[in-house]
Amino acid sequence: MFFRALFHYLREHIKTVIVFCMVYLIFFVVNYLYFVPLEPVFYAGLLSFVLCLLFGSYGFWKYYQHHLQLQQLLLEIRIGIEHLPEPIGWIEQDYQNLIKELFEEKVQIQSDADNQQTEMVDYYTLWAHQIKTPISAMKLLLQAENNWHLCADMQQELFKVEQYVEMVLQFLRLNGISSDLLIKQYPLDKLVKQAIKKYSILFIHQKISLQLDPIEEMVLTDEKWLVFVLEQILSNALKYTKSGYIHIYLEREKTLVIEDTGIGIRKEDIPRIFERGFTGYNGRMDKKATGIGLYLCKQILSKLNHSFQITSKIGEGTRVCIDLSYEALEMIE
Repeated sequence: MFFRALFHYLREHIKTVIVFCMVYLIFFVVNYLYFVPLEPVFYAGLLSFVLCLLFGSYGFWKYYQHHLQLQQLLLEIRIGIEHLPEPIGWIEQDYQNLIKELFEEKVQIQSDADNQQTEMVDYYTLWAHQIKTPISAMKLLLQAENNWHLCADMQQELFKVEQYVEMVLQFLRLNGISSDLLIKQYPLDKLVKQAIKKYSILFIHQKISLQLDPIEEMVLTDEKWLVFVLEQILSNALKYTKSGYIHIYLEREKTLVIEDTGIGIRKEDIPRIFERGFTGYNGRMDKKATGIGLYLCKQILSKLNHSFQITSKIGEGTRVCIDLSYEALEMIE
């Protein structure tokens, strides 16, 4: 850094160096033309050079210290600009005034954006909670209806509405997930059965069989968030499995596998299925996919320090592996 600073200092003062050399040359030529002895000329030039070297060294030292101050400020600029160094010259003062003006504008814009974000999150959170009331009322009305087939269809659609509302709530809570985690040991079969029970109405309505192997394993995780992930995976499996079965089992120690016989995912879509808003070929054909479910799963499992892998073949089905062996204690600091 020292030599780099020296290089830039000399380059910025190259005009001064050239002028000094030209003045020294003129001084030498004039004295030579008037037959002045060269010894005092060289001596005067040497003294001038030493004087310029001393002033130049001092100038470079100030320049280098100024550079170090600005480098340190670069690390703190996002917090504040109170420690701006004393400006060297009028132009630098203008630059600092410009920086202060831009920083104040940036703080104001960020404050407005934060307020808007908070208001939006509060509104949609309130909306998601309020809409649960008419959903519950509709469920009660459907239970009193005599037409079983009509009720079954309407309950299925109502269940989907409820799931979309739940997805909105979890999406809004995603940024603050770290403060909402309750990490401890849970029986994995209990968490899996919670997710299955919630989707039992879709299993029955779509006549999809479930193969659930014994899962006798304790995992270190957060119950609420992991169950939400399992629900999203089951939701996708049921959505794209028209006939056949869904198989849930442990492949290795603490590696949960959810396998279906659905339509599968195209090979070129798999690298992007965790991107927010990406629906892929199946989503474009379905016309109802949001591209949010797997994105949320990926983000949540990353926070829980669990790995997540999907393999699929068109026409054969999809296989989701969740490795729950990684401890999530690192997330609580």
